[in-house]
Amino acid sequence: MKKTDAPILKYSAKGRSTKIEDFLLRPPVEKGADKIAAGVLADIKKHGDSAVVKYARQFDRSTVTLATMRVTKVEIAAAKKAVDADFRKAAKEAHKRIVQFAVAGLREDWRMPAPQGGWLGEKFVALDRVGAYIPGGTAPLASTALMTLTLADVAGVPERVACTPANAEGGVNPYILYALDLAGATEIYKVGGIQAIGAMAYGTKTIKKVQKIVGPGGPYVTAAKRLVYGEVALDMVAGPSEIAVLADETANPAHIAADLLSQAEHGTGSEKALLVTTSEKTAKAVRAELEIQSAKLTRKAPVEQVMAHGCLLIVVENVEKGIELCNRFAPEHMELIVKDAERWAKKLKSAGALFIGPWTPEAVGDFAAGPSHVLPTGGTAAFFSGLTVEDFRRRISLIHFTKKDLEETVSVVEAFGRVETLDAHARSATIRLEK
Repeated sequence: MKKTDAPILKYSAKGRSTKIEDFLLRPPVEKGADKIAAGVLADIKKHGDSAVVKYARQFDRSTVTLATMRVTKVEIAAAKKAVDADFRKAAKEAHKRIVQFAVAGLREDWRMPAPQGGWLGEKFVALDRVGAYIPGGTAPLASTALMTLTLADVAGVPERVACTPANAEGGVNPYILYALDLAGATEIYKVGGIQAIGAMAYGTKTIKKVQKIVGPGGPYVTAAKRLVYGEVALDMVAGPSEIAVLADETANPAHIAADLLSQAEHGTGSEKALLVTTSEKTAKAVRAELEIQSAKLTRKAPVEQVMAHGCLLIVVENVEKGIELCNRFAPEHMELIVKDAERWAKKLKSAGALFIGPWTPEAVGDFAAGPSHVLPTGGTAAFFSGLTVEDFRRRISLIHFTKKDLEETVSVVEAFGRVETLDAHARSATIRLEK
């Protein structure tokens, strides 16, 4: 592998580097992806199953047919036998931790008294049918199966659908199938990409329409999800992976490089890896480690692309300035490896997930810790949050008034009805109090 091209730049309040600004303001959806996604979605909306199969063959390069699109119990049983014992043990441990975290995050129905004897509150009701997109092309993300449908299961969603691309032989990676079965998938379809999003959003004779689509994907999946918003609910914009590391001189350069490479290897070539450090010496050491470590990786081509175009090493004056920069970047994954990390963590406000201290590599969030690894990307962590168990439930406001409660508030209703010229609104309250 050639010498890494990752530049080392300095960030100063006196003047902003164009290269840094362009890196920070990356688009959440790649140019051109919307147009391609729109054409495929329109075809699927009009022609249903036949279009889904056509694009599965074209984009997934699979031999899937209408008859073989849905994964069978026989295929799931075969997958269970095919996966190795170590993975089964690891998947069960991860699943246990995800369940524990999800259960802890469930909100309970609640009530508060209204002033005149009534009450107000909220109740939480599981969605009826959700769809999860599980990437399986450049990297078979078995962990994503656990990080999505496990939450839906804990939330009480009865119909839990998964779409994941088939291979050239028309099969699905057995590790993905095993994880989907463990997570509680009730239906699994061998469809990937834009066509999977279209099928779940619009519904076909084979794949019934879902209420919400969750899960990450490449630029075309992300574009498709945005375009079907309104037809279905969405979790967030979750495109190519990204990581930022804020480190001082106490951080181990080899560890930082390993963490940056962990996201660069995903395979789209659009991933982002950012180091912000108070030490130029650390930045140079990390760049050297990137070259050494990347040469030993299996997925050299995509890593090389990210190192050349999607990796930046920035030196800042102090940790405070580094936090300012990282909050502007709003990364999917944010690692904080500095002295007194827990104190500084309070100032990091824009990130999908925050990994605190030298013993918390981003990979534990991807695979083992418990919170879902489905997180906002492309800077959208500034206003989106990562997937949680509550994303699979509806929140319903509850209002129960007594006559005295209505008497106390009728003047408020009348005033707003008058100002907004909505006299029927006001009348619906006053008519109840007429003698």
